[in-house]
Amino acid sequence: MADDAVAGGRGRVRTVAARVTTVAAGLLVFAVLVAPNRLDQLGPAAFLRIPVEGLVAAALLLVLRGVARRTVAVLCGVALGLLAVVKLLDMGMSASLARPFDLVLDWVLLDDAYGFVRDSVGRAGAVGAIVALVAAVGALLVLTTRSVLRLTRLVARHDRRTVRVLAGCAVVWVAGATIGVPVADSGTSRLVGQHVGQVGAGLRDREAFAAEAAADAFRDTPGDELLTALRGKDVIVAFVESYGRDAVQDPEFAPQVGAVLDGGTRRLAERGFSARSGFLTSPTAGGGSWLAHDTLLSGLWVDNQQRHLSLLAGDRLTLNGAFRRAGWQTVGVMPAATQPWPEKSFFGFDRYHDAAGLDYRGPKFNYAPMPDQYTLATFHRRERATPGHAPIMAEIPLISSHSPWAAIPRMLDWDHVGDGSIYRRPTSVAVNPKDVVGRSATEVRTGYRRSIEYSLNSLISYVETYGDDNLVLVFLGDHQPAPVVTGENAGRDVPITIVAHDPAVLARVAAWGWDEGLRPGPSAPVWRMDTFRDRFLSAFGPQPPAGAAAPPSPR
Repeated sequence: MADDAVAGGRGRVRTVAARVTTVAAGLLVFAVLVAPNRLDQLGPAAFLRIPVEGLVAAALLLVLRGVARRTVAVLCGVALGLLAVVKLLDMGMSASLARPFDLVLDWVLLDDAYGFVRDSVGRAGAVGAIVALVAAVGALLVLTTRSVLRLTRLVARHDRRTVRVLAGCAVVWVAGATIGVPVADSGTSRLVGQHVGQVGAGLRDREAFAAEAAADAFRDTPGDELLTALRGKDVIVAFVESYGRDAVQDPEFAPQVGAVLDGGTRRLAERGFSARSGFLTSPTAGGGSWLAHDTLLSGLWVDNQQRHLSLLAGDRLTLNGAFRRAGWQTVGVMPAATQPWPEKSFFGFDRYHDAAGLDYRGPKFNYAPMPDQYTLATFHRRERATPGHAPIMAEIPLISSHSPWAAIPRMLDWDHVGDGSIYRRPTSVAVNPKDVVGRSATEVRTGYRRSIEYSLNSLISYVETYGDDNLVLVFLGDHQPAPVVTGENAGRDVPITIVAHDPAVLARVAAWGWDEGLRPGPSAPVWRMDTFRDRFLSAFGPQPPAGAAAPPSPR
C-alpha cells in the first residue's frame, strides 16, 4: 500500500512536471514568434497577437507523418531559435546604434563590441561575456528545438482537438486581418523578409555607391586652386565623440552644456576669436564613428561597413587629401587606435600618432585610453609648438566622451599635463565610479553630460591657451549617443562649429547662415554631413569675380 502511494505520488509529480514543461514549451514558441525586435516595443500589447506562422507550421506538422514530421519539427525548432537570435541582435543594435542588425554587413561590429566590453570591464570580463553569450545561443537553439518537438508530439496525440483549435485561431486571425486589428500581425514574416532583403539591398547599394564615388567635382582640381583662402593657417578638424543635437537642446543636458559653450564663446571673444555653428546630419547614431569620419572627409554618404570598405579601396579625394594636395602637412592623431589602423594609408597622413605613439603614461578612463586634454597637449607639443612650422591640417577624434561615460578626467593646467602620469592622482579625476555595470539610466545620462562638458572644455581651453591668428578649428560631433541617453527616434543631427581669429576666415562662410558663437540654436541650418566637403572646398577656394555667375551649389 505504501509503495503504491509513493508510486502514485511520483506519477502525479511526473504528470504535473510534464504539463508544466509543455506549457513552458508553448509559451517559449509563442513568445519568440510574437516578440518585437526592439526593446521600446516590449509590453503586454506586443503579445496580444496570433502568429500566423505558428498556425501554418502546426497545420503542416499535423499533416506530416513519421520521419518527415520529426525532421520538419527539428528544422522549425532551429529556425525558431535563429529567429530569436536575430530579434535579440536587433534589440541590442537598436539600443546602441538606433537601427536593426544587418545580417550581411554587421558581423564585423562584434569585434568592436568585444573591444568595448574589454576596455570597460577588463579582458576577463569580456572573455566571460563571450563564453556566456555562446552558451546562451546554444541553449536557446536547443530549447526551441526541444519545445517544437514536444509540441509536435502533443499535436500528433490530439489531432482532432488541434484541428478545432487551429480553425478557431484562423477565423480570429482572418477577422482581425479584415478589419485591420493588430492581433493579426505578429510581424515575424515581415521581419524575416526585411533581413532576407538585406542581401539584395547590399548588392544594389554597392553599385549605387560606386556611381556616387565616381562623380567628384574636385577630383582633378590642381593644388594651387584648392583652399586658397586658408593659406598659412593651421586647420584642425576635431570630432567630439557622441556630441549630438541632444547635448545642446535636451532640457536634461542643454543648461549645463550650453553654459560651457556660451562661456567659451565669451572667453574666446576676449582673445579675439569668433565662431559660427550649425548642424550636420550624421549617417550613424549611437556608434560607428568611422562612418561619420568617412562621410565628412570624403563627401560621400557612408552609412554601412560595405560603403566604408569600398571607400578605402578607391581613390576618392578626401578633405585631408585636398589639404595635402594644396601643400599642407597632414597629421592624423588617433588616441583610440590601439591596433593597426589600415585607414591611415587611405587618408594619406604625412604623420600619424596612434595610442602607442602618443606615449601616454597615465591610467585608462574606461574605453578612452587617454584624456582629451592630454591628446591635445601632445599634439600641440609635437606639431604646433615649433616656431615657423609648416602649416598643418590635423584630424583629431576626441574620445573622452565615448560610452560608458563613467570615469571622467578633470581639466588641468596645461603645463602640468606632462606624460599623463599626473592622471594617476585621484585629484585629476572628476568622476570615477567603482562599477560601470549596474548604473541607473539617470547616472548614465549624467555621466554623458559631464563627459561632453569635459571634451568641449578641453577644446575651448586649447584655443584659449595655444590659439593664434593662424589657427582655424572645426569641431563637430560624430553622432548622437545611444538611445539610453536620447530615447528612441532622437534624430541624427550633430553640432558643428568653425572657430577662427582671422575675420576673413568666417567671412568666407557668412553665406551659410550659421549661428554666431559655439552653440547652434534650434533653428540653425541643417545639412547632410556628406555635403560638407564640397561646401568647405568651395567656400575656401578661389571666388568668382564680381558679377560672374556663381558655381553650382553642392547638393
